[in-house]
Amino acid sequence: MDTNERLIPLAVNSGIGFGAKLTPKQFIALGNYLEEDTEIELTTFQQLIIQVPESKVDKVEDELDSVGLSVYKVGNYVKSLRTCNFCQGAEEEGMPIAIELNNRIAGQEVPFTLRPAYTGCPNACGEPLINDMGVIKRKEHYELYIGGQAKGEDATTAILLKAGLEPDELYDLVDRFLEVYRNNGRKRERVAKFITRYGLENIKREVGV
Repeated sequence: MDTNERLIPLAVNSGIGFGAKLTPKQFIALGNYLEEDTEIELTTFQQLIIQVPESKVDKVEDELDSVGLSVYKVGNYVKSLRTCNFCQGAEEEGMPIAIELNNRIAGQEVPFTLRPAYTGCPNACGEPLINDMGVIKRKEHYELYIGGQAKGEDATTAILLKAGLEPDELYDLVDRFLEVYRNNGRKRERVAKFITRYGLENIKREVGV
């Protein structure tokens, strides 16, 4: 490897399923593109952060995808959806909805890294109320929360933006909120601070709730 070549950080996980799990085949695929002394960061958001030479990014992404790993950008983007373990089953707790939501939003550019979370029942094991954006499935409908923050002296729980959502309504509302945040948030302004500065009522008006 060219020691002068720029290294690109990539966030990797096994996608959305029953818990955060990796297979031996996936570990081998990761190891094929890492030096022996390479450090791999495991984040609290169910992701591994690896450093890859810029010239090999596309090849690495294709190889990891072939063994069922998902690869995401690192930086001021929407992170992959953190989820619960779907302990009551994929259909009952809405795994297909979580997968579709992740596919729609992960990697979108935003003013500051946005951490979304999803949980399939009111037990909220996926911690949707202490992340920037959270979804709770309640019986056959969905609730969207925004502005949770787990760390710091200004830690706060998320605010309910709207309840009783059908899946398509959830996707649309998430899209509208992200657009408002993207267009009006300041550089490196977390969602919670954006809500305080911009105003919850202004956000509701612009997203149509």
